[in-house]
Amino acid sequence: MINNVFIYSLIITSCIGCIAGYLGSLMVTKRMALMSGALGHLTLPGIAFGFLYGIDISLCALAFLLFGSIIIWGLEQKTHLPTEAITAIVFSSSLALSFLILPEAKAQQALLGDISQLSLNLTLTTTFLCLCIFLIIRKLYSGLVLMSISKDIAHTMGITTKLYNLVYLICIALTVAMGVRIIGGLMTSALIAIPACTSKNLSRNIRHYAYLALVCGGSSCALATIIHLLIHIPIGPMIVLVNSVFFLFSLLAHKS
Repeated sequence: MINNVFIYSLIITSCIGCIAGYLGSLMVTKRMALMSGALGHLTLPGIAFGFLYGIDISLCALAFLLFGSIIIWGLEQKTHLPTEAITAIVFSSSLALSFLILPEAKAQQALLGDISQLSLNLTLTTTFLCLCIFLIIRKLYSGLVLMSISKDIAHTMGITTKLYNLVYLICIALTVAMGVRIIGGLMTSALIAIPACTSKNLSRNIRHYAYLALVCGGSSCALATIIHLLIHIPIGPMIVLVNSVFFLFSLLAHKS
């Protein structure tokens, strides 16, 4: 029998999977796919605080994500260290902090995702945010692709690169914050990168590539959710495995 939990789970995971795949098509193009994994680690202290104080984990994850980004930016201004070195310091520190404060009983949920406690309000909010991110990124997509090719050409075309990058990074942060609910803080890069790579093997042009990544992301998350609800395998690893199977099939189709 189909109940509310099944419907809410399917809607939330499908929406997040769709927007993660769509955004991932840009991140793979701009060689930023691994950035989502690092951002996922940064959300772990927020997830831990959310569990400790009964606050929505996506909100806490987003707050720590923004806080960590500000710290990285501030250290870049004050030191002469390379960005990747500062990022490594902040991310490893946040990971250590999360293991100190994370309740042991909640460790699996934080690391591997959990969709057991969903509501109608959360489903509507997630759907609305995903739709907003999709509409924003679709509007900026061609400009962001052009910026990845040449910022000078983008400037001559009247594109405000700083504004585009800011909006793009905010969309990434929101997507990662929502994604940790279904896949945990350790595997967010898979949620974003694998559907895009699958689409790249099958697509013929940039438009096809972007929308096929969206479809791959949403369908893989939906299938993983159904399997999770039927046989109770943790949702995060299930999403990664289904995405990996999709990718393997795309390799076979690409060769043929």
